[in-house]
Amino acid sequence: MHPQQARRLDQLLAGTYGRNPFYTRKFDDAGITVRDLRFPDDLALLPLTTKAELVADQAANPPWGSALSEPIERYTRYCQTSSTSGFPLRWLDTNESWQWLVGCWKAVYRAARVGSGDRIFFPFSFGPFLGFWLAFEAAPQIGALAVPGGGMSSELRLATIEKIGATVVCCTPTYALWLAEVSAASGARLLAESAVRVLIVAGEPGGSIAATRERIERTWGARVIDHHGLSEVGPISFECWESPGGLHVNEDEYVCEVLDPATGNALSDGETGELVVTNLGRTASPLIRYRTGDIVVRRSGPCECGRAWARLDGGILARADDMINIRGVNVYPAAIESAVRQFPEIVEFRSTASRSGAMWELSIEIEPAPEV
Repeated sequence: MHPQQARRLDQLLAGTYGRNPFYTRKFDDAGITVRDLRFPDDLALLPLTTKAELVADQAANPPWGSALSEPIERYTRYCQTSSTSGFPLRWLDTNESWQWLVGCWKAVYRAARVGSGDRIFFPFSFGPFLGFWLAFEAAPQIGALAVPGGGMSSELRLATIEKIGATVVCCTPTYALWLAEVSAASGARLLAESAVRVLIVAGEPGGSIAATRERIERTWGARVIDHHGLSEVGPISFECWESPGGLHVNEDEYVCEVLDPATGNALSDGETGELVVTNLGRTASPLIRYRTGDIVVRRSGPCECGRAWARLDGGILARADDMINIRGVNVYPAAIESAVRQFPEIVEFRSTASRSGAMWELSIEIEPAPEV
């Protein structure tokens, strides 16, 4: 932990204890006296926070839960998680915490070399998830033109990209591949001949998978920059231009740990574990030592880009609940995608895990290209 992180964590805890009912109870139950903590030595004394706890808290204290540090009248923004577990988290922000989040997204744009004069196209409908809104709102603040693409068909989105001369597209990796398919099927001008020079991708592991990245970059003739965040946490990490295939954690704004998912013990650089984060600037609705459920490999040390922040090799490898053990081998969806995407004859694929007695089995269905 850097000295600046330790100082800001002290400030966060001082502003949270006694004001945020959720964390006040949590620290009291753990027997923690916040003012006695010294960082980084005492970081592991802070209890971990889980999504299940937050869901239960919102059920017990509807609709917002008790993990708020400000009077409810000060909150002006609402978002929610994607509800993969069936129970979305509803998350609120004040004007101040919202601008902190926007600032984190501006860091993503800087790493992607996106700025004044760029035309950023957003080919998605604006749902209640944080990333959509932050990326869109941060664009004008860096001097770029923000162009919404909600409510459009894929064909119309492609036409819009062409007509406005979009230079940047923000989307998921699979949607970037899908747009390439639609473009090829329509007989339109090759995407590689468009003005698009950067695709910022998120929402799926594909952006840091070499085979998927190469396919997107080849069909679009543009650079792929991966990004990762969570609605309840914020924009956490991003890829730099100089060293593809990994994500820098924004350690100016987050404390990052990698723990053994089973024991909660800290892991060393190069070991695979669960990413645990503390957001230092979302002070109105903070998350302290939050178990993200993301499986990563952390590396420390300087990067070619000049950043000394921790780097997540290979990006987000999987979700903790996505891993299965097949005949003694831990298998992650990202590893399957990495293998399949190496074959240009395969357009798309679907992997299915099922049990045969006590054993897991994995089957993969592929969609071949029309000419195959």
